[in-house]
Amino acid sequence: MSRNMAFLIKFVMDSNIYSAMRSKKIIYLNINTFNFLRSLVLCALLIPFCIHAETAKTETKYIGDENKGKQIAGQICAACHASDGNSVIPTNPILAGQHSAYIEKQLHNFQVKQGNKKAMRENAVMLGFASALDDKQISDLAAFYSKQTISPSYAKDKDLALSGELLYRAGDLKNGVPACGSCHGPKGSGIPDQYPRISGQHAEYTKATLLAFKKGMRANNSQMMTISSRMSDEQISAISEYLAGLR
Repeated sequence: MSRNMAFLIKFVMDSNIYSAMRSKKIIYLNINTFNFLRSLVLCALLIPFCIHAETAKTETKYIGDENKGKQIAGQICAACHASDGNSVIPTNPILAGQHSAYIEKQLHNFQVKQGNKKAMRENAVMLGFASALDDKQISDLAAFYSKQTISPSYAKDKDLALSGELLYRAGDLKNGVPACGSCHGPKGSGIPDQYPRISGQHAEYTKATLLAFKKGMRANNSQMMTISSRMSDEQISAISEYLAGLR
């Protein structure tokens, strides 16, 4: 910091400097003039910060282009997730109608970020596909899939689904499992930017995901790792069956 800048800061911050300067006959100002000059100095010091703040306001986040996302989906994702995100392969998730923020997060988590030795969400297949995408392409894909209409899966075992419904709505307080609906909503629609849509998802995929959280094979959500670790395999099967038919 320069000597002049240091003096200016002291000039602004130290209200006693006026009387000190008067006593040494450095200046002859009345108190009103002194305060006016001090205000001018303060404004001068704040200008760079105001300009920086105004510049930051103009920087807006890139909004995904669903038309570009459609092209990327057709070239890269369609074989596993179908052209519109309505996967017909039970082990591959249905992406249609999923919240864009959730899709973006997962695609970023599949990538190995600079400075890290592995991805937050390890998946050998998705690592290759996600690594080929830049940030804007990820946003484009997320925008496209979020705008598609879901063709939901369905429950195959009525009794198992009914058992899962009880867990979804009431939880298992004895074992510290909260009601799934408390976060994902009564219809499993989730909350944008917070919780994913889980209704209508393939039971096979949901079950595999919860088991992966339980065993620590998927580690990009500590909350779900904790909850699934408290669930029995039977409860995981039941909740997965119920969600497939939830509308």
